[in-house]
Amino acid sequence: MRKIFFILSMALAFTGLLKSKVNAQSVPVGTPALDDYYRRMQLLGKVDSNVSFTIRPLFPGAAFKKHNAFDPDTTLKNDNWTPAGPVSFGNGAGSFQILPFSWQQQFNSDHPYGWNDGAMIPAKGYQTMVSGGIFVKYGPLSIQFRPEFVYAANPPFNGFASGRSDQDLLAYYHFYNNIDNPERFGTKAYSKAFLGQSSIRLTFDPVSIGLSNENLWWGPGIRNSLILGNNAPGFKHFTINTVRPINTPIGSFEFQVIAAHLDATNFPPLLTTATSTGTNLVRAKNNDWRYYTGVNINYHIKWVEGLTLGLTRTFDAYHKDINTLSEYVPFFFPYQKQSTNDGDPIPRDQLTSLYARWLFTKAQAEVYFEYGLNDNSYNFRDFIGSPDHSRAYIFGVRKMLPFGGDPDQHILLSGEITQLSQSVDRLVRTAGGWYVHGGVRQGQTNEGQIIGAGTGSGGNLQSMDVSWVSGLKKLGIRLERYEHNVDFSSVAFPDINGNSRKWVDFAFALQGEWNYKNLIFNATLEEVKSLNYEWVLKDYNSSQYYIPHNTVYNLHAVIGATYRF
Repeated sequence: MRKIFFILSMALAFTGLLKSKVNAQSVPVGTPALDDYYRRMQLLGKVDSNVSFTIRPLFPGAAFKKHNAFDPDTTLKNDNWTPAGPVSFGNGAGSFQILPFSWQQQFNSDHPYGWNDGAMIPAKGYQTMVSGGIFVKYGPLSIQFRPEFVYAANPPFNGFASGRSDQDLLAYYHFYNNIDNPERFGTKAYSKAFLGQSSIRLTFDPVSIGLSNENLWWGPGIRNSLILGNNAPGFKHFTINTVRPINTPIGSFEFQVIAAHLDATNFPPLLTTATSTGTNLVRAKNNDWRYYTGVNINYHIKWVEGLTLGLTRTFDAYHKDINTLSEYVPFFFPYQKQSTNDGDPIPRDQLTSLYARWLFTKAQAEVYFEYGLNDNSYNFRDFIGSPDHSRAYIFGVRKMLPFGGDPDQHILLSGEITQLSQSVDRLVRTAGGWYVHGGVRQGQTNEGQIIGAGTGSGGNLQSMDVSWVSGLKKLGIRLERYEHNVDFSSVAFPDINGNSRKWVDFAFALQGEWNYKNLIFNATLEEVKSLNYEWVLKDYNSSQYYIPHNTVYNLHAVIGATYRF
């Protein structure tokens, strides 16, 4: 730990050379209405086009010169029940603000569904989360205290173990013993308090350094992110990051470097932990906390308007295995296994991705792509011969269309594809599931939830969204097809033709966000049709993928309200 403090002190010395002028207040990842508002405004050419939206949370005070990050369209300034926004003190050197109070609720009628909900857990039934707090800034120092509290009724539901054979249970545990991703979080109601979106920072424009527990989002995706998103609770981390693009003669740059602490649960993959003959299915995991570190850097090319190129790289290891400075800061560790005697000297899970986002402000549109690898190639020849080995990717497009002749009203068209299952290269050599690791057997998780894409290891998603938008208001529909863990099912449930049993969800959602004075309301009403739910065996045959009486229906509902002070 002394090495970490040395690195911190050196970073503080560097940032001390810079000037402090900006507000380090952030808009948490996933904040209803507000988080996506700024990205929509960028499509319309109303905010700085150099901001990539690939390193979040956003800092609107620095990036967009907003006095009140929670009143981006200034409607609250002119129409409110109570005055809102930061209050200055100390002759302008300091500011104080009561952060928005948020109450989010969700309900699943039959089984867990949904993701990108932070500290909430996968659960059937009713669940709620409340958050709020304060922000204080004086000079370069800022303190954001915004804890979260979650309660979930967590009743029982028909999960994977219902009516399963010992062979099925063994197959399930063979995969899920290598990740901390329980199907159900215990047998009782769940409640827990978190530090939430809290941080302590020193900000010297354009760089901020500090300690944080905020959710992070890396990459250009909207529905999913390969590396980091808000699917799991925020985790404790040290961060050095830009709060706005750094402008240079060749273009602008943004970056974030983190060193983090990931926690595990004590829950088994399933509540059923033994076969019918009493054989224990659970393999005990190392209970040491994990040291997670990563870097995200991007470049906005000066000569190609709107184009941002980026790179992420992360490392996940048990803290007890980290001993040297190069292991605390491993970003220059070779990619090619040939350069490292066929592997990592310590048990460590590595992920990397390349991404691009191209913004077309004249067309009011964007295209984005992220391509990631979870298993390094042996050498460059190996990569050229099989570039899709261990790959995952996200591809998306967005377009704003004028509506009704009103310059403040538009139709937003969005589409995104997430592909996490292995390519056909798995027939030659398997790459293992994304987020799953045999050496670090909690995988890429925090508090039992995957820190990347909420669709999970081996999960594939096709999503389409059509919405009417006006300022902070949004009303629309969403259609999705979600294919659950193909990497597991293709091994556990193959048939004689080489196909596998599919569990596919088709979801149709009505969704909306609406602001009125100090309030912002958000709601989603989603009907989910699950075909071959939990890869059921009953009456399955290789000539018919989906057996009608194996279909399960689930109502997923979300409603929330946020009050801005």
